[in-house]
Amino acid sequence: MTGEPPPLDPAEKVDLWRQRFFEAQAAAEEFILGEHGEAGLAAWIRANSRITAELLRAQRPAGMSATDHFMTRLQRQLLLYDSAVTSEPQPSGTVLRNADCGILRYRRRAARAGVVLTFSSPCPYCQELNTAIAARYVEPDVRVSCVQAGDGCTWRAESPAPEEDTAGSPHRGRAGD
Repeated sequence: MTGEPPPLDPAEKVDLWRQRFFEAQAAAEEFILGEHGEAGLAAWIRANSRITAELLRAQRPAGMSATDHFMTRLQRQLLLYDSAVTSEPQPSGTVLRNADCGILRYRRRAARAGVVLTFSSPCPYCQELNTAIAARYVEPDVRVSCVQAGDGCTWRAESPAPEEDTAGSPHRGRAGD
């Protein structure tokens, strides 16, 4: 090899960071499942959600609610992979509609290129992890939920109506370890 390689243009850098993140995530998932099975994966989600919630608390902009910060972060994460995502304010909260998930599309492309995937679909893992993060981070009266639809999903962050009873909901308030 001779000389210096040409610098990467911004789009190439983004693609390379996506690829490196994907590789690191896939390696972590494979290791955890291989060494510790499903119980290890559940522990990983608990640890990851705790760490991420702590980071979000430290990074939340002044004047922004934890719920808005969480939903903005989720939207930006989806946009990082060129998902077709929109945010819709509702009287009870916010709805993120992910009509075409770029993460799912990216993983399918990686599989076609010969990358061995840990999960047949990333959707259950993504939903479990992000609802666990929300449970630790968003305001206690906000319920965060996700419903998968085709190659996308719909996330909702909603405050219950006064007559609604949300006691015992697995997706509200801050969860313990």
